[in-house]
Order: sequence, then C-alpha cells, then structure tokens
Amino acid sequence: MKLAGTVALVTGAGVRLGRAIAIGLAEAGCHVIVHYRSSRDEAEQTVGEIRDLGRRAEAAQADLVNPDEIQRLFRDIDTSFGRLDVLVNSAASFERRGIEKITAQEWDDVQALNLRAPFLCTRHAAPLMRGVEDRMTQTGDIGAPGLVLNMGDHSGITTWKGFAHHGVSKAGLLHLTRVSARELAPSLRVNAIVPGPILPPAGESEDSWKKKGLRVPLAHPGEAHHISSTAVFLAHNDYITGETIMVDGGEHLLAGGRD
Repeated sequence: MKLAGTVALVTGAGVRLGRAIAIGLAEAGCHVIVHYRSSRDEAEQTVGEIRDLGRRAEAAQADLVNPDEIQRLFRDIDTSFGRLDVLVNSAASFERRGIEKITAQEWDDVQALNLRAPFLCTRHAAPLMRGVEDRMTQTGDIGAPGLVLNMGDHSGITTWKGFAHHGVSKAGLLHLTRVSARELAPSLRVNAIVPGPILPPAGESEDSWKKKGLRVPLAHPGEAHHISSTAVFLAHNDYITGETIMVDGGEHLLAGGRD
C-alpha cells in the first residue's frame, strides 16, 4: 500500500505505543484519526505533532466498551474523511488480579475492551475499506487491500500469573487476527504485532527496566520506534496477512511463563 494520502484510525493513540504508531504512520504519509477515551490532552498533543508533519489529523473520543459509540466513531470517520485504509486496534486495558478474585463483571469488562472492541472496529472498518478498493477499481487503479493491525502481547501466547482475564482476551485477539484475515481477504489484510519490553510500566525504575531488558536474547529493552516501524512495514507490504510478528528482542524464545 502506498501510504501517501491514505487514512488511518489508531485507537488509544494519545499515549504510549498507540501514539508512536500514529506518528509513525503520519511520517509515512497517512492522515490519522487519533482515538482516545479519556486522554484528551495527550490526544490533542498527538494531533498537533501529526499536523506539524503536514498531515490531516483529528482527535476522536469514544468509549470502545460501548458498541453504540464504536458505531458512531466509524460513522463520523465516513462523514469527515470518506475513506479508511488502516485500522490499528491498540486501545486496551492491562488489569492484574488473581484468577480466584476476578469477578464476572471484571472478566466481562476486560473482554469488552481488549477483544470485543477490536472485533467491532474491524466489522465497521471493513465496508469503508472495501469502498476505497471499489472506487479505485472503477478508475482503473489496482486497489490495495486495507489493513487491520491488532496489538497483542505475550500474555496471549504464554502464561502470566495474575493476568488470566487479560491473557485470555489477548489470546482471543490473536485468533481473531487469523480468522478475520481468512474471511475478509482479499479486500482486507489482518495482522498482529506482539511487543516485548518496549515501554516501562508506570512507576517502574530505570534500573529495574534495564534488568528486564537484559533477560531477553538481545539483552536490552526495545523502543517505541521498533513497533511503529513494524506497523509501517505491514502497511506497505500487501502480501502479508494472518501473521503475528514478534517485536520483542527474542523474548518469545524463552521457555516458561511470567510470574
């Protein structure tokens, strides 16, 4: 996909990896819808940085736990931009609780944001992405398939104690990546990225974070640009779908789970 002039929606784009991906896509030529739930100031800052690059950018608020707000988000995108080429499902919670203490409501809340929301976003994105392809075909151009990019993590692959509801949601997201890649082809491609130690959790000391990085085979933590550059690569390469790319310094090679 040639990214110049295309439109991307990045959920959770005001902070952390969502923000890095949004800016990376803008640097590559995309106009970007910067979704946020409560991080308005951070989202507006991201919008400002993207506009400074000469791209169009808009902040879009929505609570992705609410299906009606997801529908409204995509309706507004259709009205304002008239197209969608890239969807990055980055917004997620990261809740820790022992499996015997997780309530039914807590379980449902995590699944709603981490798994159901990416599914609903993909479902609403599909007709917008097909519309771009149809218009390009009518003008004699070869329409590149749209891209859905899901952000996973290692909890969906291995076992993290204390993160059962989170891990199950991420495991489901990785399988959703595969089944939607098969069902939505050839109009859409669907891939996933699994980051390793890229950004330290809030409150983690620098020394502690460096020690975590030393545990992976490449012996150092990664940086946000390692994720954003992978997102741009997957947007450019039209012949990859149903794939999960580990950007983790080799962490997935280590045996065992996480305590």
